[in-house]
This record gives sequence, structure tokens and C-alpha cells, in this order.
Amino acid sequence: MKRPKLKKASKRISCAKRFKIQKKVREHNRKVKKEAKKKGISRRPKKDIGVPNSAPFKEEVLREAEQRKQELETLKEQNKIAKQQERAEKRKKEKEADSAGDGPAAKKAKKVAKAKEAKAALIKEKSAKTFKCCELNKVIEDSDVIVEVLDARDPLGCRCPQLEETVLKHEGKKKLLFILNKIDLVPKDNVEKWLRYLEAECPTFLFKASMQIQDRTVQQRKQRGVNPVLDHSRAASCLGRDGLLQTLTGLANKKDAETMLKVGVVGFPNVGKSSIINSLKEVRVCHVGVQRGLTRCKQEVHITKRLKMIDSPGIVASSSNPGDAMALRSLQVEEKEESPLEAVRTLLKQCSQQHIMLQYNVPDYRNSLEFLTAFAKKRGFLQKGGVPNTELAAMTFLSDWTGPKLSYHSRAPEHQGLPSYLTEAIVTELRSDLDMDVVRKGNEDVKKGVRFPNLASSISFNSRGPTAGVLNVSELPKESITITAATEADEKMDETANTEEPEVETPASTVVTPIQESTEKKKAKATKKVKFVPVNIDLTSVQQSNDDAYDFNTDFV
Repeated sequence: MKRPKLKKASKRISCAKRFKIQKKVREHNRKVKKEAKKKGISRRPKKDIGVPNSAPFKEEVLREAEQRKQELETLKEQNKIAKQQERAEKRKKEKEADSAGDGPAAKKAKKVAKAKEAKAALIKEKSAKTFKCCELNKVIEDSDVIVEVLDARDPLGCRCPQLEETVLKHEGKKKLLFILNKIDLVPKDNVEKWLRYLEAECPTFLFKASMQIQDRTVQQRKQRGVNPVLDHSRAASCLGRDGLLQTLTGLANKKDAETMLKVGVVGFPNVGKSSIINSLKEVRVCHVGVQRGLTRCKQEVHITKRLKMIDSPGIVASSSNPGDAMALRSLQVEEKEESPLEAVRTLLKQCSQQHIMLQYNVPDYRNSLEFLTAFAKKRGFLQKGGVPNTELAAMTFLSDWTGPKLSYHSRAPEHQGLPSYLTEAIVTELRSDLDMDVVRKGNEDVKKGVRFPNLASSISFNSRGPTAGVLNVSELPKESITITAATEADEKMDETANTEEPEVETPASTVVTPIQESTEKKKAKATKKVKFVPVNIDLTSVQQSNDDAYDFNTDFV
């Protein structure tokens, strides 16, 4: 029996049980011996008595036995050597077959390489722009309500006219709603202006998603030992959930009793689509993170019995957009189509320099390279030799602008005018099945609960207007395979090798060793860095004019 405080069960048994076992073993052995005796089987091997002394020719018999023993040993040694040679020949044949590509190791390597290529092709296909466009079109076709998520820091830049026009072409079969997310990063007056501007075109909901939602298993584990007190911190709180759920549930109740309301959540990368679904479900069902483009295919999430949310990949931004819009709304930096240094340069042009200096606590800078150098030194992004890592600083700067931390705002347009694809009839139709009083009351409650930043602590950003997106696969440019830097260098080396002139024999006096070349390079660098200014000094005149010169001929006693 295993005791409660011991790691292993005890092997001790009672004496009665031990004696009983020993008795059973003795009986079993006795029975086995009896059966063997009946069959005439003896367990003990017969002892070799050898050659008796009285036997004739004893010495010859012993000599023959010793000779036979030696012959057996030599035969055994020969068999051992033959087996070793056979194994060596087999190994040699396998190596030759592997080098020729017909051996088992080569076949295994080919199989592994094919599997890796297939996996890489699948990943590339899922991350390709065509795949994302197809998935986005599927979400639009399958959904009854399309929710376009807008970043409150630049709502106009997050709008896609092509998407809105595609949704409104269904002639009332699909509704379009706006969600103004990340409102806790924008001043209150700016949020109110944008809300008035967007409500004139489409029903708009204010929302602040939670950033600390975890899986069910993690929640259950935490609830066991933690006092269930509500967390009202800035990151954990979610605002706008009740008003949005009430509106969507009202739309679902107006449908047939058997059908569910499908709500597609669309928008550009990293505007908070998956975070909104997690906040509505109150469980982490969609993968979220600071990195952009994590959602690559559509995902259906059941919120209630009558309501289903469909997550979608980010809208593919058109290459005709300006540089700052591509830096914030596209995945060019992540897909290595554009350098992060160029993206930072275009972003800094649209911001106030004083606001950037105050936000990042850096001195005055003339260009983006000076800013990134100062920013890298401030954050400690240093390479070997103390050289600032400007590329890492640029990636950090971009993640601040696309992530949920940095506060910046853009001005709402003063003159209101409907786009070409919107009319007054369409606007009234979008509001027809919604209770606008409930929507406005929910937005007021959200504004009361959010801690907005001050206008002085927020960076002013000049928005360029709506961002053009690509929904039709035929409009996408053909994806070209990117060549790595190593292969480019190899090609350059091959080109130079082909164009080089034949070598000319040099005399021994003109031959320069590598050590001499390195020393000459160091001397050349030293002469470039240090500049000696010649100064004409007459030492004799200095000695004559100096009265305090020491005379070594004098002796002191």
C-alpha cells in the first residue's frame, strides 16, 4: 500500500506472506526436478574426464586436440576479418550510391527536402496577397453585416472606398457599420469630432478592446487562487461591448428563428479586428499580437446562439497609395518589400518635429537618420563597437505607431460631403433596422468610462485621406520571387570572374603580401582621420628668449 507522504510504495510484506511464497517456490522446484528425473533430463552437464594416464598414445591425442583448438581459433579470426571487409565494401557502395543520388540516405534527404518545399509553398500561398483577397471576398459574401474597424488615431486613413462600395452594391442585402477602435489613445475632443463626421455617413460605435484576455484554461487556473475582483486597469478593461452586442442581437432577432446573423469584421492590418472578437467573446479565441498580419485566413466564432462573428485577414493596400499610408496600412516592411528606414522617413514627414522630440525625448534632428541614431542610443540599441542599430530602432518606431501604445491623432475634415458611392437614401437604409438612440447612449457611456490622453501628450499627424485597397485578384501585381543578398553577391562574383582579364606575371619586387596590404590600408585610414597642421617653431629662439631655463652646470650644496 502506498503511504500518502511517500513518493514510492513500500516493498515490505508480512512474514506469513513471505513464508507462503517461499513454500510455493520450493514445491514448484521439487515438481520440476521430479518431472526432469522421469524424462531422464539432467540439468548438470557431464564433466570432461580428459585422457586417462593409462590410455595408449596419450601425448599424441593431446597434441591433436591442441592443434584442433588452434585451427578453430584461426578459422574464427578469418571469419571475423571477412565480415569486417564485407561491411567496409557495403559502406563504400552506399557512399558511392549517395554521391550518385541513388542511395537510401540520398532518398531520405530528397524526401525531407520535398516536405520542406511543400511546407514553404503552403506558407507562401497562405501569406500571399491573392489568398488574402480571396479570403476577404469570402467573408463579404458569407456575411449579413459588415463591420469595418477603424483606428481612432487615423479613421479616414483606415477607410477603404473599394470595400465600402463592394458592400453597398448588394442593394440593401448587407449592412455596413463602423467601429472606432483604440479611442483611449486619442484626445476626447478629437474622438467627438470624428464620431460626428462618421455618423453622418454610417452608424458608428465607439470601442476600446481589452488587451489582457486569456484562454479558458488560464482563466480557470487563475480563478482558483485569486480573489475574483474586477480589474479596472487601462489595459484589462473593455468598453463598448454591451452597446455593440445589444445592437447586433437586435438585428439577429429580426431574422428568421432558424438562421444565425453572420457579422464579418474587416479592416486594414492591426486595427484591432481579432481583439474586438476576443472582447465580445471574453475569451481569447483569435490569435492577436503586436506583429501585423497574424490573421491569414477567415475564422468563424460563435458569440451567442443567434450571432456569429467572422474574422478576416487585413485588406491588401494598393501600391498607388502614398508612402505614409503604405507604412501604416500595408505589410511591405514585414514582407521585405520596403526597408524600415524608408518607412520611418515617410512617417516623420507627416508629423510635427517638436511633438516627436517630446514624445521620444531626443534632441533636435535634421533628417530621419539622425533621429534613428539618437533613438537607438536612447533605447540602448547598440551593435558591436558601440554602433547604433538604426534598423532595430526603425522597427521599434513602426511597432509603436501600429501597436496599441503610442498616442497620435489626425484632424477631422470640417466640410462634410458624402462619397460618390453613398447617397441619402443609402444612409437612411443603413440606419433603418437600428435603434440609433441605443447606439448614441452606448457611445456616451463609453466616453464616460474612457481615460482620454491630453492633447499636449498626443502627436499631431497629417492624414492623406482614405487608403485604396485591392479586392479583385486580377488587380494585384504579379509576385516576383525575391533574391536574397547572398545569391546576389554570388551572381556579382560570377560576373566579375567572367569579365576579369587574364593574370599577368609580376616580378618578385612588385609582389605585395596581404600583411603589407592591411598595414597600408591602416596607414591610409589614419592619414584620412588625423590631420597634422605644420607649425614653424625655432627652437634656438625659444631657448634664448626663455630666462627661466635651467642651467645644469650649477651645483647646489
